[in-house]
Amino acid sequence: MKKKNIGSSLDGFLEDEGILEEATARAQKKALVFQLTEVMEETRMSKAELARRTRTSVSQINRLFDPNNDKVQLNTIQKAAHAMGKQVRLELV
Repeated sequence: MKKKNIGSSLDGFLEDEGILEEATARAQKKALVFQLTEVMEETRMSKAELARRTRTSVSQINRLFDPNNDKVQLNTIQKAAHAMGKQVRLELV
């Protein structure tokens, strides 16, 4: 017996609710925070050391690592990535 899909896709639902862009942005930020955390753990770099290398404050680094803070500037992300020996890649699809 074949099952039929009932309802719409998750993207369709979020779009109908008017929150697709916000949900996508939050998911992207969480993915970025996860990647940054992994690199910090691999390199055993503390947030204080990252702040020193990026010439910013620990509170700014904490905002960067807060998955609910979507107001982080791109240059802050790029500085952090560079300090960890990484690059940021952006893509429009």
